[in-house]
Amino acid sequence: MGIWVLIIVLVIFVFLLEKIINKLLVVKKKKISETSGKNVDRWGRGIILVIFLCTIPFVITKDTNVMKWYWILYLILLLGFQSILEWKYLKNSKQYITTLIFLMLSVSIMYNFEYFLQLFGLE
Repeated sequence: MGIWVLIIVLVIFVFLLEKIINKLLVVKKKKISETSGKNVDRWGRGIILVIFLCTIPFVITKDTNVMKWYWILYLILLLGFQSILEWKYLKNSKQYITTLIFLMLSVSIMYNFEYFLQLFGLE
């Protein structure tokens, strides 16, 4: 039960942080699907997803450290790809900066997840 509380707190924290960052950077949320980059976005996300779904059986059999780096790599590729598309297709918007901040935040949370579990006595 305790790990679910931690996950819910993290989700609420990320949601509030996104609102604050967007307010500070004066970012109006836009979607890449509303621009000419719609197909690039769809194909890129699809290719990244297929590659990671095809490689997951090889990673599941490894130790938890390999799994952790697997998901960190997935986040880097997915959010990095999203920020590049936002930078390219959402002109006059700083939305890509928000995505890059969340990329760094997500990687640091994933890297230190075991520490968070120990900190809250969940491990």
